[in-house]
Amino acid sequence: MNFTRWSARLPGTQRRAAARTENAAVATPDRRGESPSPVPSARVEQLTDEDEPIPGVDELPVREVLDRVPALVALVHGTDHRLAYVNDAYTTAFGVRPSGEPARDALPELAELGLLPLLDQVLRSGKPRTLKSRKAPDGRSYTFTCTPVTEGDGSAATAVSGVLVFATDVTDHAEAAERLRASERRQRETAVTLQRSLLPQELEEPDDLRIAATYHPGGTEAAVGGDWYDVITLGGGRTALVIGDVMGRGVRAAAVMGQLRTAVRAYARLDLPPHEVLQLLDGLATEIDANQIATCVYAVHDPNEGRLVYASAGHLPILVRDENGDVRRADEPTGPPLGTGGWMHASGSIALSPGSTAVLYTDGLVERRDEDLDEGIASLERALAGATGTPQVVCDRLVRSAGVTADHDDDVAVLVLQHPARTGPDSDLFRNAALELLGGIEAAPRARAFASGVLTSWRFPTDLHDLGVLATSELVANSLQHGTPPMRLRLRRTDRRLIIEVTDGDDHLPRRRRAEPVDESGRGIAIVATIASAWGSRRTPGGGKAVWCEFVLPKASR
Repeated sequence: MNFTRWSARLPGTQRRAAARTENAAVATPDRRGESPSPVPSARVEQLTDEDEPIPGVDELPVREVLDRVPALVALVHGTDHRLAYVNDAYTTAFGVRPSGEPARDALPELAELGLLPLLDQVLRSGKPRTLKSRKAPDGRSYTFTCTPVTEGDGSAATAVSGVLVFATDVTDHAEAAERLRASERRQRETAVTLQRSLLPQELEEPDDLRIAATYHPGGTEAAVGGDWYDVITLGGGRTALVIGDVMGRGVRAAAVMGQLRTAVRAYARLDLPPHEVLQLLDGLATEIDANQIATCVYAVHDPNEGRLVYASAGHLPILVRDENGDVRRADEPTGPPLGTGGWMHASGSIALSPGSTAVLYTDGLVERRDEDLDEGIASLERALAGATGTPQVVCDRLVRSAGVTADHDDDVAVLVLQHPARTGPDSDLFRNAALELLGGIEAAPRARAFASGVLTSWRFPTDLHDLGVLATSELVANSLQHGTPPMRLRLRRTDRRLIIEVTDGDDHLPRRRRAEPVDESGRGIAIVATIASAWGSRRTPGGGKAVWCEFVLPKASR
């Protein structure tokens, strides 16, 4: 094949060719100024100085240049891309290739890399195409540039008849990029592993609620964030629910999240009101990292009240769907995120009656770059209105409706809780009974008689009946001695436990202490702690306190 008849239309080639044509067309006077010369001035100056002429690019032998290029070069022509030429570097990499054969047979490595359709595109469009960093059969990585080639003078009107394939070895760059990607993957896997290990491995299962949760880390291009959730049984039938989001990404955010989650569980054991828990967390967040802030919602469900009492530190509102399918947002109050300091948080409440479903979530579920946050929350409300089934089913449907996929760019945490409406045989396993404690010392025997009658009607075995009556007597006696009116006794049974609670108007919390042999009092709480499965006390929102104990029911009574 005659190489002198081929012109590769590389970027800038036509521009340089046009410039040479214009220079040649300008008449240049010689040194004597006598007559114009068709030779460019630089060429004339060299000739008049009698120096040895330096050949121009057009005078260099093309094949010799291509043979010495370290990159891989191949030239094909025709619609079936018949091989016209390969340089020495190409032969060294892939072996001798037969000329005149179609590229599919002569250059199987290009077919394996998916380069043949690219050759067709270049031939049709007349425009260069590039395929970046593909690993070839020889184990090395190349960037392939396919440039149209014309046969003739290279003018725009000349049809494209061939393609010049130019492959640059980028193995070092590809390996460096792969090492970087592998390092990023390891760091992300470490953060995800840390985050998942800090989240609850199994959710606690309250008697009165059905709960499900899910966590989706951000996509592969984003480091994992600090989203978390938790469910904490407080005793006495009450349950704390927590969801939060530490700002930032990576291992640091996950580590801060773990410290905050641990602190929440510790503060929850104090059975404090939600706003006091957030107040303590706010100070702790500042101590952990003054530059790190987090949003959080802490809520407490009390089945006796049928409400969800909550406090929010800059977090998104809780959504509640009632038994009729109507969805409401939890109203204010809400305060600034944790770690900002100087703010007094307050508690609010929202009804959670039997048959209701509540959703706590992080911003990754509703926040989109091209959409207002309120629109995202409104979309979640519509999805919740039509989401029925178990908490896990509702959780999955909300995530799908929000378009959360594996490559989602932000972490997503969702916590769904249901207060089921129990009917039929199940309703017999959840009962309540209460007695107002009026009068003086006669209140104690009345309370014992009331507890005995209720426990008998609930058909508890004799030993559990007797323990329940004894615990009732001790709690009432303690309240009569140390508390103030109004006083109330409440008995509650679930499918798993018996709960006895006494409330009064004094906010001094009892504590278990060791009574000396000569002491006439101080043994009531010790007796309750000994015979009951668990006991505790807390201050009530309206002032006063509640002291409770619970007994795990034998399987025969469930």
